[in-house]
Amino acid sequence: MDWGKGIVLTIAAFVIIMISMVTICVKQDDIHLVTQNYYEEEIKYQDQIEKIINATLLEEEVLTFDSQSKIVALNLPVGAKGTLHLFRPSDARLDQKIDFDIVNAAENAVNVQSLKPGYWRVKLTWEDEGKAYYQEKQINI
Repeated sequence: MDWGKGIVLTIAAFVIIMISMVTICVKQDDIHLVTQNYYEEEIKYQDQIEKIINATLLEEEVLTFDSQSKIVALNLPVGAKGTLHLFRPSDARLDQKIDFDIVNAAENAVNVQSLKPGYWRVKLTWEDEGKAYYQEKQINI
């Protein structure tokens, strides 16, 4: 075997590997976008920034996670209304949205034991006394 055949075989193997990789990537149908309406949400982001600022001005931490008991606690006052979004970046099919209305200060917890183990983002959006807030926390279950 001479140099010419070796070079031709190496280039042919490289081309075959590249074609197979492109074919595999094109056939993937399990690709999940972070959000379907990306551009609309980007335009609304200034409102989101104001909500984040409002939440950072609060004196106590609103969203806490206990990894032992797998409970997300919401330290919100009575009368607060909002949404708790359990966001799984790797698989949008596992996302959950929970609407809440705090009527009892003692019942402000969400059990997350039934969620698939791994990395999650907990996004809390709420309104209290006409003011909107947003807080996000990363957790590992």
